[in-house]
Amino acid sequence: QVQLVESGGGLVQAGGSLRLSCAVSGRTFSMYSMGWFRQAPGKEREFVANITMSAGSTYYSDSVKGRFSISRDNAKNTVYLQMNSLKPDDTAVYYCAASLAYGLAESDYHYWGQGTQVTVSS
Repeated sequence: QVQLVESGGGLVQAGGSLRLSCAVSGRTFSMYSMGWFRQAPGKEREFVANITMSAGSTYYSDSVKGRFSISRDNAKNTVYLQMNSLKPDDTAVYYCAASLAYGLAESDYHYWGQGTQVTVSS
């Protein structure tokens, strides 16, 4: 069983920064590509960013490109999401997810964390 635990969410003013972390346990972390998704109130969950198993490749949604950065530390079994220049529209519950493949859809991911709330005030 793979367990994912997010942390680092909170309340921040527009223009500020936060770094989310996702600690993974239970299986060999480097086997998985990792993704971040988010779900705003009243909206469907959407893809934010992902990173391949070796961290050789990353991909971002257009809405966060240039502001967010995903990274991973395979020695610490942790994936990060650095979020800069935050906007009120970034307010959502952020989820990390693990995949044995690599993709942008929720269905590509096999394991999910419980989510962490990010609130950006204007």
